[in-house]
Amino acid sequence: MKLIVAVHGPVTDGLTDAEPSWQDLHAIELERPLIKAEMDLLDVQISLLDRPVSELDQRRLRRAANKVLAARRTVANRLGTGDAA
Repeated sequence: MKLIVAVHGPVTDGLTDAEPSWQDLHAIELERPLIKAEMDLLDVQISLLDRPVSELDQRRLRRAANKVLAARRTVANRLGTGDAA
């Protein structure tokens, strides 16, 4: 019986540093308010999946969406002014 095997190097071959660089960590830290706002919006959306939407729920959803937009604006302004570097 003859074995048929793919012959190639390992996928991680050539990776010298598997950890994120300090620039990557800094970029994530700058986007943390946006990530939190998006998670809050997702929580509201999930909570509304299995029930009718009331007026209070609509306000919660709108408020969460506005927080995401404000956080996106803040991150974009930081990137535009060069504070992210």
